Amino acid sequence: MAADPYTTLGVARGADEAAIKKAYRKLAKELHPDRNKDNPKASEKFSQVTQAYDLLTDKDKRARFDRGEIDADGNPSMPFGYGGGAQQGGFRPGPGADFGGGGGADFEDLLGGLFGRGGGFSSSFGRRQQPKGANAAYRLSVPFVDAATLAPQRITLADGKTIDLKLPAGVETGTQMRLTGKGQPGPGGAGDAIITIEIQSHRFFTRDGDDIRIDLPISLSEAVLGASVRVPTADKAVMLTIPKGSTSGKVLRLKGKGFHKKSGGQGDQLVTLMVDLPVDDDALVEFVQGWPGKDRNPRGGMDV
Repeated sequence: MAADPYTTLGVARGADEAAIKKAYRKLAKELHPDRNKDNPKASEKFSQVTQAYDLLTDKDKRARFDRGEIDADGNPSMPFGYGGGAQQGGFRPGPGADFGGGGGADFEDLLGGLFGRGGGFSSSFGRRQQPKGANAAYRLSVPFVDAATLAPQRITLADGKTIDLKLPAGVETGTQMRLTGKGQPGPGGAGDAIITIEIQSHRFFTRDGDDIRIDLPISLSEAVLGASVRVPTADKAVMLTIPKGSTSGKVLRLKGKGFHKKSGGQGDQLVTLMVDLPVDDDALVEFVQGWPGKDRNPRGGMDV
């Protein structure tokens, strides 16, 4: 039987989802197989931490575990101690109970209701469900642009089979995806594969929530006179209008060019203009030296 999931993650029983997620990320980072290739115990512990996280972030399973209806493996518990008799805490029928089919309560239906969906009992009364195999943990590194455009990702499982994954809207580093029945084999069937997503950094894009940011170099003439320039996005390059008199730090917005949102739609791309001046341009130096506005103080509003 798996250890108590609260103990495994090191959180209090009343911990909220944010605390559970924070504890999981810390442990998953420490115990990840890629960082502990020579320590098989770390890999085993990583699987235990992932299993505990899965149970505690499933509201229905967590409630059932807290009520004692299921154990830490998700298997039904035995609240009546069936088979022990009355002296060992077994179930004792009250007055008027009828288990002979004469119109009284159906004992097996009664117990089945206590164990939630699936019952936990087979047609042979009192037999527990066979446990499934352990979940298998994977970490998938996804390119920034693929995450923004939800491009399918191919992953190779431990059995050598490859699967193309469809990324969910709102995907971020730490997002987990579950592949049912792709974990370790067990008497009651295979466990699941739990895939944790890690989004790679990009050489000029950065993420800001559902938005994407980029610093865009522009020339002095484009800044002063205005222009229409090509700018890269996660999808493809588009044309952007630079207003006349633009300065470094001015932010322009490209609607719908960000990450896909969980709630639907997409974020935006925020373009920060950066005026790029040429180095050792004698003509530009001569022009500025003779420019009447060269002595203007752009920091006057800062009292300096």
